[in-house]
Amino acid sequence: MKLTLTDISELSHLAADTVIDARSPAEFAEDHLPGAINLPSLSDDERAQVGTIYVQDDRFKARRIGASLVARNVAAHLEGPLANYDGSWQPLVYCWRGGQRSGAFASILEQIGWRTHLLDGGYRAYRRLVVTMLYEQPLALRPVLLDGNTGTAKTRLLELLAGAGAQVIDLEGLANHRGSALGAREGGQPPQKLFEGRLAQCIAALDPLRPVVIEAESHKVGTRIVPPSLWMAMKDAPVVRVTAPLPARAQYLAKAYADMTDQPDVLIQSLDLLRPLRGHEAVDHWQAMVEAGEFPELAASLMQHHYDPGYERARERHDRAAAETVHLPALDDAALDKALPALMEAIERVTRP
Repeated sequence: MKLTLTDISELSHLAADTVIDARSPAEFAEDHLPGAINLPSLSDDERAQVGTIYVQDDRFKARRIGASLVARNVAAHLEGPLANYDGSWQPLVYCWRGGQRSGAFASILEQIGWRTHLLDGGYRAYRRLVVTMLYEQPLALRPVLLDGNTGTAKTRLLELLAGAGAQVIDLEGLANHRGSALGAREGGQPPQKLFEGRLAQCIAALDPLRPVVIEAESHKVGTRIVPPSLWMAMKDAPVVRVTAPLPARAQYLAKAYADMTDQPDVLIQSLDLLRPLRGHEAVDHWQAMVEAGEFPELAASLMQHHYDPGYERARERHDRAAAETVHLPALDDAALDKALPALMEAIERVTRP
């Protein structure tokens, strides 16, 4: 039975117990449907082998060898990950374009007796929906940008806003990066296509009539690029800016970057990235602070001499004048909770017609 996707929002209620990506591991790693598990019909090497035979030798031979490999691999999946499913299980299988790999896999599952769905058009049909949303059409969103210099707890504020019922898009969370020169996170960033897929799913779940709060990022989060439809919506969005005293920001930033301060050697190497921007003398001074364990002092100096000037230049470049400002005297959770009503009121004011 073929299942046709017409909108990204349909992914949240697919008529399937398990979504199986039958593509190779490399294809899966680049991007996949949300919640899918990878049970390859062909490994990366097998796919390359069959493709070479298909193009350079004989198409019939390639299909015969491919069928043999697929049968062997599906048998291994049946004896392994799929061994404990009963007769009521309903899988959805897809490959690159809903063709031979997923078709062969689904045929075997159907013969066993499982009610199996095939994704019409395969991964390409899903990717087409993502591209249409993020590259080809204006987004039906009411974005509000949460602006503020480094260390003003914007990521934590997004979490608290979401917990209070506000709609948010956490670009840094989706991109697994803190959006700065030293912002790398454990696990690295997802590929661009996977980042876009996660973003599209997040947007599809939003109510277009309600505001959605987004951190005021540049057009890139780490090395991931904010797609043009969202970027255009952000460029014209109203802004709420949060401010906080430098000492409070320095303490907060030192704690927020604990994963880096716990690895001084890695932090010292990362600071080398700033030499072309800030010069050897400044970076040598910052690296000496790392060696001395002076992390709040390091955070304060980085903000004064690197991050804050960069934010001001970005605001001038994007012409983002803050319509509302919320001052945060402190940045611990108790203080942020106390400031949340004022922040939500500011968001409401800037989004009034």
